[in-house]
Amino acid sequence: MKIKSSPLLWITFFILSLALLNEIVQKFIEPREIIISQQQAKQIGDKIWQNEGAGKSTNLIVWNEGEVFPSLGIGHFIWYPEGVQHSFEESFPALINHISDTKEIPKWLADSKYPPWQSREEFIANKESGFSRKLRYFLEDTKAEQTQFIILRLENALPKILRTVKSGFARERIRENFYHVAMQENGVYALVDYVNFKGEGISPTERYNNQGWGLLQVLENMHGNTDDLMREFIESADQRLTRRVENAPRDESKWLPGWRKRLETYNNN
Repeated sequence: MKIKSSPLLWITFFILSLALLNEIVQKFIEPREIIISQQQAKQIGDKIWQNEGAGKSTNLIVWNEGEVFPSLGIGHFIWYPEGVQHSFEESFPALINHISDTKEIPKWLADSKYPPWQSREEFIANKESGFSRKLRYFLEDTKAEQTQFIILRLENALPKILRTVKSGFARERIRENFYHVAMQENGVYALVDYVNFKGEGISPTERYNNQGWGLLQVLENMHGNTDDLMREFIESADQRLTRRVENAPRDESKWLPGWRKRLETYNNN
């Protein structure tokens, strides 16, 4: 018996074959290496610390108004008090684990699963307590390790992002945009800072109205074929952050001017 094939069947087979071929190619593509010298790492860390805390030691531990957590270190890493819902990725405990690979963590900090303050008011009232002073000194002494932690997060960001993207063609566009940005004069700094600043964009909890604002969404929004790639990256990030403010369940408009000022530090000019 002879089976007659239809054009639709062949088209479906062709599409599935392309998808399978793309999956195979993706598995065998060697990741491109981004090499950062110690001097570049220090410069990146200094810029991020300037962005987050104006380079002032007093800003190594802060609790911003309207937030339910303190922000610590040069990257203003989040540390949630006990019982507080984690709306954003908690990064301070992971930082401590990273530092412990090369330095001994003081017992007073190693034994602290949660911060000693439950609210911003309590934090302000105890800002010069023994714990606060010791934590500030510790963070002052580990700036290099904090920079390493931030850069390591970027190294892990792209694989994590690509695993969340279903379309092979979309994955390749995101991958190309990532590496094209990385090759720009301020590209590595921009990528490192944005991931530290607004995350990878893959956490379901870091979205308003199901729309994210992390690096994934910024790279997705780029065409990648402009003469000024850093300007396109900045504008894409601006659009995503503006949309975040528009979708936010509370008024976040006061943050937008500062966010835009930060994005402009990515400019090559």
